[in-house]
Amino acid sequence: MKMIKKKYIAALALILIAGCKKAPVNVGPTNQYSSSTYPTTVTQLQTVLVSCYANLRDIGLFGFDLLPRMVGHSTHTVNGEPFSFNSEMAANNLTVGDGGAQETFTALYAGVKNCNVTLYAAGVLLKTDPSVDKTAVNLIIGQAYCLRGWYYMQLECYFGEAYMQAGGVNGDKLGVSLYTEVPQSLAATQVARSPVKDVWALIINDEKQAAALLKGQVWPSTDAARATEWSAKGLLGKAYVYTQDWADAKTTLNDVISNSGKTLMSYDTYRNAFNGSNKFNSESLLELYIDPNPQGGYGIYSGVANSATIDGLLWPPVTYGGYNSDGSPFNGTDSQLTFMGYGFNDYIHDQNILRFGYTLGSNYPLVANPKYNAAVGPTYFNQQLVLDPAYKQAAMQARTNGTTDPRLYVNALQPRVDSVQFDGVHWALVAPNPMSSTYGWSLRKYSPIDFNEAANTTVVSDKWDYYLLRLADVYLLYAEACIGSGDNVTGLEYLNRVKRRAYSMPINTPSAIDYKSLTDATPAANPLSPDPVLGHNPLYYERWAELFNEGTWWFDVCRWNLGDSEAAYYKTAINVSGPLTFTDSKSYVWPIPLSEMNSNSKAKQNPGY
Repeated sequence: MKMIKKKYIAALALILIAGCKKAPVNVGPTNQYSSSTYPTTVTQLQTVLVSCYANLRDIGLFGFDLLPRMVGHSTHTVNGEPFSFNSEMAANNLTVGDGGAQETFTALYAGVKNCNVTLYAAGVLLKTDPSVDKTAVNLIIGQAYCLRGWYYMQLECYFGEAYMQAGGVNGDKLGVSLYTEVPQSLAATQVARSPVKDVWALIINDEKQAAALLKGQVWPSTDAARATEWSAKGLLGKAYVYTQDWADAKTTLNDVISNSGKTLMSYDTYRNAFNGSNKFNSESLLELYIDPNPQGGYGIYSGVANSATIDGLLWPPVTYGGYNSDGSPFNGTDSQLTFMGYGFNDYIHDQNILRFGYTLGSNYPLVANPKYNAAVGPTYFNQQLVLDPAYKQAAMQARTNGTTDPRLYVNALQPRVDSVQFDGVHWALVAPNPMSSTYGWSLRKYSPIDFNEAANTTVVSDKWDYYLLRLADVYLLYAEACIGSGDNVTGLEYLNRVKRRAYSMPINTPSAIDYKSLTDATPAANPLSPDPVLGHNPLYYERWAELFNEGTWWFDVCRWNLGDSEAAYYKTAINVSGPLTFTDSKSYVWPIPLSEMNSNSKAKQNPGY
């Protein structure tokens, strides 16, 4: 996939203009797909497929807004300044004109359209050229089905009226509109919302077809970002879990676990697998490739074909000072903050620090600096007050004594304790969040920790890939399916396997940190702020902790109806006035955007909007 990742704009241009001649009689509409001259080869068909992958980097998906501004605030993964649609998301009180929901809706349907164009083009190629390499074409079709299933799963989980439950409960409620082919007229774009059961049936069928067409295919390293049989089966298993089809979920997910050849990363590898290292690792099942060196410009806004995303501009740590690897000052007069992105946008919500089991309290005790030189005056390198050494020692011990979930340090950076390479060479301490009077930790997962994203004059972009599916998620889905079908012993074992990895223990060997039951205490039972739900529910807690800031928790909140308890636990947000609340009759589903309501005469709005 890497070899063709930058061709999609040219491909789309060809799709639009192919077949046009100078003679008026031969000129066709420039906004319609022409199959008369394109694609005529498998190579050309590959360029059509690229748009299915490239669309994942849309501004409304992983390009910029979805994780930092929408899901991050809806789930209170982050806490940040009021900006654009952040406040509506944080309050889970969206309006039909919400810009974030509209961006995501539009981007997901663009992905569906691109997949449908690929399927159509593949069908035409197979008909017009009997000698074409059918195996190669079928691999392209399989990828398009896999991605279309992913796009529809996202659409249904954000905009469908309700999750389908065991026995088909909620199956007749409103799902999303289904387009299975390229509309050939304006009338064909006017499509009513299908029942929930029909949407999930399409998703399941797409992933089944993808798995069959991709069966046995092993991509070379240059195409590591392509979907595989195991990508499709993993997504299929997730669809079964989301619809509470426990039997099919167990069979499918166990197949992935047993036969995909994938294994959980070691903790050391896992800790650094979200910041640009360890791409396409032993755990990755479907990964969005990000090129840290695109053709230049401002990420997705650069105006050139690239493989960039810029989520990290909103997540980066803010540092102060700066020193060399030996501890000497990088610049003895530097007392300025260094912004490794936009600065002061999003920090981890303080309650998440407690939920990971951190028990040292919210204050950063400062003491007089015995080395302070009054004649020089206060600078970063000559501070009047410094972090209490005893507190810092206790904070470091919390990382190794088992009282704090180690995944806190995968996801977060502790102010005045952690350092980052703010320019790729020199180190600096992470600064506290000025918007928070308590913990104020910075995000680490999917955040720039060894380069200054905002200061890069060649290109502003992230350098890490995004996981659309990884094996730990499959383990936890399998655990849930086992529990749902009454096999609590196996379910508990797979929860413990994920937890053991987090604590650097052999995943298949019972250990002292294992959960003993499905109601055992978790780190979220932290006495400083005990969580009455996640504190004694290992299934819920492990999905929250393991997949933190990966975009899945919102779906878990909605399908488990945790909105009220989440609002009560997080209490408030910086960009919300007053305590957080959750409206059960409305907040579990995003609104169908106003633009869709105005352009699709058959569209119906979700309840409460």
